Amino acid sequence: MSAASDVTFPHGSEELRGHLSRAQPAAERGAIVLIPDVYGLSPLYCEISARFAARGFTTLAIDLYTREGTPKLSGPAEAMRWIAGLPDARVLGDLQSAIDFLAAPGRRIGITGFCMGGQYALLAACSVRGLSACVSFYGMLRYAETNEKKPRSPLEAAADLSCPYLGIFGEDDALIPRRDIAELDDRLAAAGKTFEIKSYAGAGHAFLNHTRPDAYRPEAAADAFERAARFFEAHLSGSR
Repeated sequence: MSAASDVTFPHGSEELRGHLSRAQPAAERGAIVLIPDVYGLSPLYCEISARFAARGFTTLAIDLYTREGTPKLSGPAEAMRWIAGLPDARVLGDLQSAIDFLAAPGRRIGITGFCMGGQYALLAACSVRGLSACVSFYGMLRYAETNEKKPRSPLEAAADLSCPYLGIFGEDDALIPRRDIAELDDRLAAAGKTFEIKSYAGAGHAFLNHTRPDAYRPEAAADAFERAARFFEAHLSGSR
C-alpha cells in the first residue's frame, strides 16, 4: 500500500501545492511528476498517482493553479482559450520546481500528463533539466499561433527532447489530427531521439478518463496505463 497526502513545495519565494503518492521505500523504482488536464488537480489524478505509486513510482500530481485557483470552464472552447492564455514559461518553471522537489540521490524522475498536461509533459522533456523519461497522454502538439506566452509548440520543441519519450494518442481525437502525430514521429526520428508512439483505434480525446463515459474506452485505457508503467519501469528503475 502507498501513502498519500497533500503537500507544498517551494518555487522561489512562493509555495506551490500538489498531491504526493508515495511508493513503499523498499519497492520504489523512481519518481514521477504528473500534470493534470486543463480542469486542474481532481480526484481522478490523485487516483492515477496512487496507481503509479503502487507500481513503485512516488508520484507528485502538481496543482498548476495554486496561485489563482481552479478555473471555471464552461466547455471545450473556453478550455482551449484558457490553455492559449496560460504562459508556458510559468508552467515550465513550476514543473522544474516539482522535479527539484522530488530529486534525491540516485533517484530518476519521469514526467507524465493528460491533455493540457500531456502537452506540457512533452514541452518539459524538451526544456527543463533532471528528467529521465516522459509519457504524454493525448497532449496537443500544435499551437494555432506562437506569441510571448506560447513561444514554441511541442512540435517545434521536439528536436530538443532530452529523455526517452512515449506518446499515447487516440486515433479519433478531434483535438490532435493524425497528421500532427505523424509530424511528431518524423521530427523525433530525424533528430535521432529515443521514442515510441502508440495510437488507439476507436479512442478519442481523454479516453483514460473514467469519469467521462462519453470519452472513456476501458480496453484502451488499461493498455495505455500498463504501457506507460512499463515504459517508466524501463527508464526509471535503477540509480542515475
